[in-house]
Amino acid sequence: MCFFPRYLLAAFAGLLVGCSSRQGRGSFADATARYTVSEIGRINSRAQESSGLENATPEGDLWTHADGGNTARLYRVTRQGDLLQALDLSPLQNIDWEDLAQDEEHRLYVGDFGNNQNKRRNLHIYRLSGPSLTQIDTIQFTYPDQRAFPPRKPRRNFDCEAFYYYQDSLYLFTKNRGTNGVVKQYVLPARPGRYTARLADSLQLPTWVTAADISPDGHRVALLGTGTVYQFERLPGRRLFDGLKTMLSIPKTGQAEALVFVNTQDFIISNEKGKLFLAKHNPE
Repeated sequence: MCFFPRYLLAAFAGLLVGCSSRQGRGSFADATARYTVSEIGRINSRAQESSGLENATPEGDLWTHADGGNTARLYRVTRQGDLLQALDLSPLQNIDWEDLAQDEEHRLYVGDFGNNQNKRRNLHIYRLSGPSLTQIDTIQFTYPDQRAFPPRKPRRNFDCEAFYYYQDSLYLFTKNRGTNGVVKQYVLPARPGRYTARLADSLQLPTWVTAADISPDGHRVALLGTGTVYQFERLPGRRLFDGLKTMLSIPKTGQAEALVFVNTQDFIISNEKGKLFLAKHNPE
């Protein structure tokens, strides 16, 4: 098995190359040398504990939100972290908001699906629309393979901190708190309603997944892990984890919690202390 104890996650992230080959899914090429990662700012203290990122304006502003238990607000900030707007979404509750996504019509999706103990039965995704994002619709869902709330500790793989939107669907990735190191990918319709998610794919990774995004051209998916970003090339008609895989080491970003593509190659990462980092792809 390609599983590492939790206290070795960051130290052994680099050993991921070749790890998934035992599942016949190919190995990860090390892309660290192709990127320059630099700190670009720090989010205003009101929006620290940043847990999600999404693009807000063509000028480069970002939406973010605080972690679970904080107020139900979205914050629009510059890439340097300066606060521009605080959007109050009361009477919604921030039970455990974990990530943001956006569709072609610039509707925002707020993932209230953090589930540390694997016992929640009220998993929600809120869709915000309208000129001021004040129209709120709700997507409720359950996992098709969860039978107990919570399951036994080795089987706790129903926490989620990562998703993205693509072609009328939402793609969710689990933060495995069990013992087999498998990340599961689920799919939901991106429209209001009550659904049972579809289990679409799975892959063994040695770190928790805390954020996800898809590049604007739809060709590449990035998953944020502990000290590492894993990228997958999407192949038409194939499962996501069948695609070509690369990994980028980001050891200086601390406990990173959010990631968003700002173009087809570059992305911004935030950590729990509100620091913002730009991962810029170097020309060949």
